Amino acid sequence: MKKGLYFLCLCLVVFGCKNEEELKALSNSRLATNDTLVDVQDIKINQFSIVIHGGAGNILRENMSAEDETAYKLKLEEAIRVGYNILKNGGTSLDAVEQTINVMEDSPLFNAGKGAVFTNAGTNELDASIMDGKTLNAGASAGTRTVKNPISLARAVMENSPHVMLAGNGADVFAKEQGLEIVDTTYFYTEKGLKSLKRVKEYEKKSSSAKATDESKEADNKTAFYDATIKNSKFGTVGCVALDKYGNLAAGTSTGGMTNKRWGRVGDVPIIGAGTYANNNTCAVSSTGWGEFFIRAMVAHDISALMDYKGLSLEEAAKEVIQKKVPELGGDGGIIAVDKNGNMVMEFNTTGMFRATMNDKGELYIGIFNDQEN
Repeated sequence: MKKGLYFLCLCLVVFGCKNEEELKALSNSRLATNDTLVDVQDIKINQFSIVIHGGAGNILRENMSAEDETAYKLKLEEAIRVGYNILKNGGTSLDAVEQTINVMEDSPLFNAGKGAVFTNAGTNELDASIMDGKTLNAGASAGTRTVKNPISLARAVMENSPHVMLAGNGADVFAKEQGLEIVDTTYFYTEKGLKSLKRVKEYEKKSSSAKATDESKEADNKTAFYDATIKNSKFGTVGCVALDKYGNLAAGTSTGGMTNKRWGRVGDVPIIGAGTYANNNTCAVSSTGWGEFFIRAMVAHDISALMDYKGLSLEEAAKEVIQKKVPELGGDGGIIAVDKNGNMVMEFNTTGMFRATMNDKGELYIGIFNDQEN
């Protein structure tokens, strides 16, 4: 009898909400009774939803032309609508994530696929990962040079191999055996990428000059990798998270890595738990940031863990990690995430992040700068 009364009380509160905003506020609270605690975070906000990012970084209005801003927004909308239509028509979150990221990988605007930045040797080495929140299966690839769409390779690793991650030439060979599209290495050459590489090498040359002091060398070395132009390239990762009508979450991330990287450097993107994570019990997360710090903080998994072990909402967990834990280590960047109830979060501590969301009502949001409300 008591349980029935508690359930009735909960229903009255929920259905008494006048609009979705009240319901969202309610979903981040708890309804207490004298001898039980009913968690209303289990209220579904959206039957399906999708969030994407095109990288976070030092993205300022004054540094972006109106033409570039329009181009980014159009490509973000094109990409997210691909995933939205898949979800709307009953497709899976995995399909939505893969095909949405394919669109961004095929664009030279982003540091992934076609737009991948250059290594110190003047080559392109691409990384990607994907995860299924239902099974916790995952796949990743690192350092590939001929795979047109690394996110599709990551999915093939997950579904058609006994492994989680493949790297280097072996990953390229596996991709070819799987029938994925293979391209000549010149496919990834872009003027934008070459200019970024040239700029960072000029900084390096300056900092290594015999006349440079130890202090100036240190400053120039940092600038070489993290000045505004290079930082934007470094953060140009793309990602997608989605919840489908069946309650399954998925996350995926793809990148060209860091401009002027050496020695086979691999960042957080292909590392499950750092760059990508999905669990139907909590959330799906895709990261974009300074990879070394996101690896150390295990950003994507930490957000899920805070929800699981501490009972935080998705928004609370994301803020804890991105606004506190990562900066305390010295890193910066952002994440996109969706929880099991369709709540969507886009959290970042940089001046901007290319981002977009769509819910089951078809409502579209697109943002770039940090002065735009999420």
